Amino acid sequence: MVKKYETPMLDQLETGPWPSFITGIRKLADEHPDERIQAVNSSLLGQLEHSYETRKGYWKGGTVSVFGYGGGIIPRFSEVGDAFPASREFHTLRVQPPAGNFYTTDMLNQLCNSWEKFGSGLVTFHGQTGNIMFIGSDTENIQHFFDEINDYGWDLGGAGPCVRTAMSCIGAARCEQSCTHEHAIHRALVNNFTDDVHRPALPYKFKFKVSGCPNDCQNAIERSDFAVIGTWRDDIKINQEEAKKFVAEKGRKYIIDNVISRCPSNCISLNDDDTIEVDNRNCVRCMHCINVMTRALSPGDDHGITLLIGGKRTLKIGDLMGTVIVPFMKMETEEDYEKLVAIAEETIDFFAENALEHERTGEMIERIGLINFLEGIGIEVDPNMVSHPRESSYVRMDMWDEEARKWNERKAESA
Repeated sequence: MVKKYETPMLDQLETGPWPSFITGIRKLADEHPDERIQAVNSSLLGQLEHSYETRKGYWKGGTVSVFGYGGGIIPRFSEVGDAFPASREFHTLRVQPPAGNFYTTDMLNQLCNSWEKFGSGLVTFHGQTGNIMFIGSDTENIQHFFDEINDYGWDLGGAGPCVRTAMSCIGAARCEQSCTHEHAIHRALVNNFTDDVHRPALPYKFKFKVSGCPNDCQNAIERSDFAVIGTWRDDIKINQEEAKKFVAEKGRKYIIDNVISRCPSNCISLNDDDTIEVDNRNCVRCMHCINVMTRALSPGDDHGITLLIGGKRTLKIGDLMGTVIVPFMKMETEEDYEKLVAIAEETIDFFAENALEHERTGEMIERIGLINFLEGIGIEVDPNMVSHPRESSYVRMDMWDEEARKWNERKAESA
């Protein structure tokens, strides 16, 4: 017989206007056909109610892993396990999703069947790092669950001071704005750094994220140490007939208020004949005009990527946006992918050797300076690395001719 706990405070969470996470846990505790899963979730609710009553958390960490791995599992041991024995151990396993989060129903059924056999039935798609979060297993069953899903192709993600699970957007398969092969880049990086994912050996975590266009649906610029953003370097393509139809449908005032006036660099204009004109030299690829006038405007054809390093959320010195390291790089040949992986290797090696404990890449760059970082990874300084070029009132002119010559040579080589 499964023990039930009184949970008056948790019951209140289900009475509000919004869905509650309690409802899903209670459904497993009350309706699941497996009594073991019922008991685990009922015990979990009991401990959560106890935490609300005492205003204290009772989970503590520890060391739990599978053979050959040093990470991928978040240990959770209950300090009140005697009172709530069925959830005494409630570890979370991070499992890497497929690139672009492309699943089949067969994949999902396999995973759910394995988790109901060895875990609590609670799953999150997806955690902040991008993993599938299998929440609630005991130490004995962790190895069994991993062995089973590994046999049909799944692997654990990162946890701790390591290379974390990479993420990529849905990409060209379903998005017409895609400017690169997101999933190939994702796989190239993950396959190369698999050992660094499973065996934590860095000062702190290191994240890869890949977005196929400057819309950056993965929030890579704000949330990853190594952000790969698809982009283009020729002119925005304009379908003037579609532009005229859009103006006729919405009206000139709508276009001026919602497209023209919202361009951050004032590079788009509406002509008297309802055609669109773009000053591509000053376009900053914000994607706003393309998002609003999708049929009339679209990215150019000369596709590639921009590479930014050092993004993160708040920790020591607040949120950081990624810094442009490579303004444009073609991704068409095997050599291009090897070059990108080589930059990632240099970056991680430099990070491992020079960062302080619990310091992200962006924080390290803030501390030692961008110039020292660029020298360390073998990247030359580029004007595109200036964070706010339109706000800089000071420009050094010494050695200007020499730097201009090198800049022009680099542009000629990449053309």
